[in-house]
Amino acid sequence: MASAASKLRAEAGLGALPQRALAQYLRLLRLYPVLTKAATSGILSALGNFLAQMMAKQRKKENSQKLDVSGPLRYAIYGFFFTGPLSHFFYLFMEHWIPSEVPWAGVKRLLLDRLLFAPAFLLLFLLVMNFLEGRDAAALSVQIRRSFWPALRMNWRVWTPVQFININYVPLQFRVLVANLVSLFWYIYLASLGK
Repeated sequence: MASAASKLRAEAGLGALPQRALAQYLRLLRLYPVLTKAATSGILSALGNFLAQMMAKQRKKENSQKLDVSGPLRYAIYGFFFTGPLSHFFYLFMEHWIPSEVPWAGVKRLLLDRLLFAPAFLLLFLLVMNFLEGRDAAALSVQIRRSFWPALRMNWRVWTPVQFININYVPLQFRVLVANLVSLFWYIYLASLGK
């Protein structure tokens, strides 16, 4: 006999909502892979910045309801135009350049990601955010000197196990989504560096 909650969910159609959302996401992913990954990256990046602001307000015990809307907007722009598309093509390139049949493919992919893609992507993040914030080259230089190495070291600690699993065990079409979900927390960390 089904529980009352199960019956209520079934009657309200709530159990079908996640299934319908997943089916729609998979359909969009199949029809428009880059656009779908770009949109997902933009939304989750903006959400990460929004959550970072909320957490900062809680830490400071601020009662103000005012949020910096330009922060989530900048992160949405970065996620939509850079994270989603670049990650999509990087994962495709990696699959083509280092197929799974190659000896030590998993390790080679991980090294490519960690030693080339991660530093370049972090530098691009700092450059784009500096530009979107309207700061000059001198500010970028200071930001890079102050934040690049600590952020890269943290990136290697956090992302290395994530990317090993993502690159080697997650189906290609879901790798950007998995990275985006982890990025939600990663962008909270990066946003905290900017303050």
